[in-house]
Amino acid sequence: MAAYLETGARIIITVEYDGTNYHGSQSQVNAPTIQGEIEKALKKLTGERTRIKIASRTDAGVHAWGQVVSLDTKAKLPLKSFIDGLNHYLPQDIAVKEAYKGEQSFDVRRRAVSREYRYYILNSQTRSPLKQRFFWRITGNLDIAAMNRACQTLIGRHDFASFVSSAETARQKRTVRDVFKAEITQDGDMIIFDIIANSFLPHQVRNTIGTLIKVGQGKMTADEFKNMVESRTPGLAGPTAPANGLFLMKVNYPGPLNGDA
Repeated sequence: MAAYLETGARIIITVEYDGTNYHGSQSQVNAPTIQGEIEKALKKLTGERTRIKIASRTDAGVHAWGQVVSLDTKAKLPLKSFIDGLNHYLPQDIAVKEAYKGEQSFDVRRRAVSREYRYYILNSQTRSPLKQRFFWRITGNLDIAAMNRACQTLIGRHDFASFVSSAETARQKRTVRDVFKAEITQDGDMIIFDIIANSFLPHQVRNTIGTLIKVGQGKMTADEFKNMVESRTPGLAGPTAPANGLFLMKVNYPGPLNGDA
């Protein structure tokens, strides 16, 4: 027999989505968003107007394998209903994968210790109808070794002001971030950029991969990339890579969500 939640419960859900048709994860007026769709589904499921909190903000067109979301509810429903019930009401390009009961003090954003992002590149002379929705196609050869030398500059604690615009820098209180991993791998015509950090600045990952492509194309050396990082001058990085190749893979916490929560 299913256990029912008591009133005043905090629920933690993990969500997968194709961000192609959405203007990002955060709610916006008169624009479809991941937050907006989840909140509409919650209203249908629980009858409540619920404001959710999202662990890692994603831009328009960016996807997620493992976004983490919290919500508070007074609905006395089985925990499984927040998987099956929400998936019944959500559009086909958004799905709840797991649900947990959390402590009221659990903050999905502040409790997170790192976020993992992955960017997919198709290095091919010809387009791929099956990959183009989720890859950035680059036609010329890329020097993967040079790109990885540049990646080493990113690891550690740095001021990443060069990777955001002047306007975004002005809105950020701090532009220092801790990067734990930055690596390029290749499998045939597929090139993958993985980066893990405590958190990211707006467009930081896409500006990073756009600049790494310049290194791979021989338009910038790894030393020039390092100088750009160290200059801390807003707007230097880029071009901004297309959103469709970027995925939020995972949000990490001190322990498992079903235990740490």
